[in-house]
Amino acid sequence: MYVIATAGHVDHGKSTLVRALTGIEPDRWAEERRRGMTIDLGFAWTTLPSGRRLAFVDVPGHERFVTNMLAGLGPVPAVMFVLAADQGWQAQSQEHWEAIEALGVDRGLLVVTRCDLMDPALAVEEARERIPWPVVTVSGSTGEGLDDLRRGLDLLISSLPPPDPHAPVRLWIDRAFTITGAGTVVTGTLAAGTLRAGDTLVLDGERVRVKALQVTEQSADEVTATARVAVNLRGIERDRAVRGKTLLTPDAWLETDVVDVRLDGGPVPREAVLHIGSASVPARVRPLTPHASPSPSTSPGTGVGVGADTARLTLAHPLPLRIGDRALLRCSGRPITSVLVLDVRPPALRRRGAAAGRAAELAPFADGDAGTRMPDAATVLGWRGAARRSELAAMGCDPTGLDVPGAGDWAVDPGQWTTLAERLRAIVAEQPGIPVDAARTALGLPARDLLEALVKSCPPLHLSDGRIDGDGVPGEVVGAVERLRAELAETPYLAPEAARLPELGLSRRTVALAARAGMVLRLADGVVLLPGADTEAARILAKLPQPFTAGDARVALGTNRRVVIPLLEHLDRLSLTRRVDDRLRVVVTGPGHDGSEEAGAHHD
Repeated sequence: MYVIATAGHVDHGKSTLVRALTGIEPDRWAEERRRGMTIDLGFAWTTLPSGRRLAFVDVPGHERFVTNMLAGLGPVPAVMFVLAADQGWQAQSQEHWEAIEALGVDRGLLVVTRCDLMDPALAVEEARERIPWPVVTVSGSTGEGLDDLRRGLDLLISSLPPPDPHAPVRLWIDRAFTITGAGTVVTGTLAAGTLRAGDTLVLDGERVRVKALQVTEQSADEVTATARVAVNLRGIERDRAVRGKTLLTPDAWLETDVVDVRLDGGPVPREAVLHIGSASVPARVRPLTPHASPSPSTSPGTGVGVGADTARLTLAHPLPLRIGDRALLRCSGRPITSVLVLDVRPPALRRRGAAAGRAAELAPFADGDAGTRMPDAATVLGWRGAARRSELAAMGCDPTGLDVPGAGDWAVDPGQWTTLAERLRAIVAEQPGIPVDAARTALGLPARDLLEALVKSCPPLHLSDGRIDGDGVPGEVVGAVERLRAELAETPYLAPEAARLPELGLSRRTVALAARAGMVLRLADGVVLLPGADTEAARILAKLPQPFTAGDARVALGTNRRVVIPLLEHLDRLSLTRRVDDRLRVVVTGPGHDGSEEAGAHHD
């Protein structure tokens, strides 16, 4: 099935024409028929000469019902624009045409009606000044020209690009009602994807089940885009499924209340209404482009001038939007403004100059004809630094073929990856053996597996026991250790005072690097000996009468209390010594001892 919208001024014969083509009354409500105008959206369908099925969304034309008109135009790919020969171009003709242009609907058919009442030549001439589409002249009352119109519609829909049946579903609800024995039923235009009875969809953040489907009043187990579809929802109250809500494929859409957009079409007030699909949402407009200024028709601080080609919209409530979506901004008494969505997860604008910087990022997509270039996955990844591929897809950017660093579902911008690698090397140099989670937090990475992948990409860094180390020791560390070795050559347990260490080149960082490399023995802050000093100390202490005191150890090792206390505690941790009480220790193992009894035990 194909779906197109009708458009045009009130009482120009749209509904009469649809009724003549389809035999179906599109004005469903009694008030619509009584007043002779379409107030809400009407729907009808027919089969064309080619055998193709075509459904019409009959759009209301009265100025008071412009919101409904925008709801009808939003989801459809083409328009049948109706103009009465006896009335010509009117105010709502212009407004409908502006909405069509703003939504980027570039395929359609101009139909001049009531040719039985007046020569259509003048109306055709007026319309051709604005509308570049093929023209058909008809009379809905007499049937004149209807065959030509059917052939024209056949040609029109044959030129439409085929919808993607595998795309995620976003069905904008345009009507909802209750049927006794069935429950809540919603209708909408399925522009892409496939619906099946039994499907699980998301409505207003909650999962719902599709009980049954109908197309052109016929039950269907499966409906493929494009189609007018009625969806019977299981266990859903009528007041939850209202116009403007959406039925969505789970986990395939991001709902957002802040978007960055391109604006086309004249000045925009600070407060307006965003129209997309069947939704109408109040929005605050913040210009981003530095040269934007209030329009002459507004007082200072109340509007955004024509120069504001990029802006940030803050919506009254979230909508499922994607990059590349077309929408409209409308404020009573002002021209309609076209909106092209450029980012659905934009960064916060907290710093001075942040708005101008953001405008510069968006500038390549705000110049030239709207839609000629859109932010792709690589661009959006560059803005964000890191993102899940599934999130990029939900934002409207196909990540297929995106060859960038990352891990699992995560992707990282190459430039950001290089910066992260440099920062990681600096962190490990400053703090060798830093825990993985601490490094991840310091780098602001959203996932541990990203940090692990980053370590693998940064040789000689390596991961061991949940800590990150580097291979190789800088020359400055080697030199400092050599100076320490010379210092301790005669007195191996008389560690240099803390104030002396920097003179030897042993800064906190250097000591940490040397300790991680096994080149020094760090007993405490400011207490550093050479490696192996602990096991040699146990050998020396084993020769003392057992048990011994800290004072005995200090004398035997030729050191001071500042060194001997942390050294003995270190030997305790290694189980080379053991405390007997608060004062005394014994050596547990040592040279010449077989481990069967403690060193120093006397034999009879």
